[in-house]
Amino acid sequence: MAALIAENFRFLSLFFKSKDVMIFNGLVALGTVGSEELFSVVAFNCPCSPARNYIYGLAAIGVPALALFLIGVIWNNHTWNLVAECHKRGTKNFSAAATFLLFGSIMGRASVAPITWSVISLLRGEAYICALSEFVKPSSLDKFPAEYGAEVLAKFPCRDVPANLTKFREEVTRRLRYESQLFGWLLIGIVAVLIFLTKCLKHCCSPLSYRQEAYWAQYRSNEDKLFRRTAEVHSRILAAKNVKQFFGFVALDKEEKELVQEFPVEGVQPSPQWNAITGVYIYRENKGFPLYSRLHKWAKGVEGNGPTPEGHELLFLAS
Repeated sequence: MAALIAENFRFLSLFFKSKDVMIFNGLVALGTVGSEELFSVVAFNCPCSPARNYIYGLAAIGVPALALFLIGVIWNNHTWNLVAECHKRGTKNFSAAATFLLFGSIMGRASVAPITWSVISLLRGEAYICALSEFVKPSSLDKFPAEYGAEVLAKFPCRDVPANLTKFREEVTRRLRYESQLFGWLLIGIVAVLIFLTKCLKHCCSPLSYRQEAYWAQYRSNEDKLFRRTAEVHSRILAAKNVKQFFGFVALDKEEKELVQEFPVEGVQPSPQWNAITGVYIYRENKGFPLYSRLHKWAKGVEGNGPTPEGHELLFLAS
């Protein structure tokens, strides 16, 4: 148990450090597997009661998957860029293809954890057995005693059955586990095919060469790191100036004093500038030159959000 908890803490640490999409999705999947194992060991406890088994079994699979999906949507930067875009500029500048691409990106990234949870739950089979044991037809079991019905079948996951029904419990459990694992493997196959087709479609429809797309990914990563680092320093220096103005002095450590001396901050950026660099960005070119982000576009002084005679929208969203 301690090792499992430590594994999940290591996952969280890597989760917040990783920026690469494939590594990110892999870490989400691994973290979900560990969480599902922890849930099965600690929390899962089939009620073994008619009508309750079905609800509990489906809830054990569906509710965590739904929660993980919503968390994935919340943690996706595209979600809040879309919210900012709708709030500031609306979606009039986006075509149907661009809108579909954006929502597909958000939904796809958010689906990694819930699909992993569902697959692991189905492969383990415990929730599926709990949910459907009472629905097994007694007539499908050879020489099943006629005096027993759904109430006894509902107790099979808990092994709380008469001795003469032990072999039937093992047969029902084996049958339901087979069905559960079959659905799990089918889900894995379907998801793998969809991922393959999506990757093929993305690269076939991409207006960028492989090297330019790799450069764009590097640029986005570096811009985000430098922006966050600079914003942290800028806000610290601005806060120090305001605190000094209020108290007459400010208590800074050696590193902070060096920052204040090295980077003089005169003021803050006006709201129009923040609005210009915030929101959804789809790859565009201006007079044949690429614009890799809203910040890049603002720095070049390009006006407007939609395609213009000088600018061409290529409908390619950053992954």
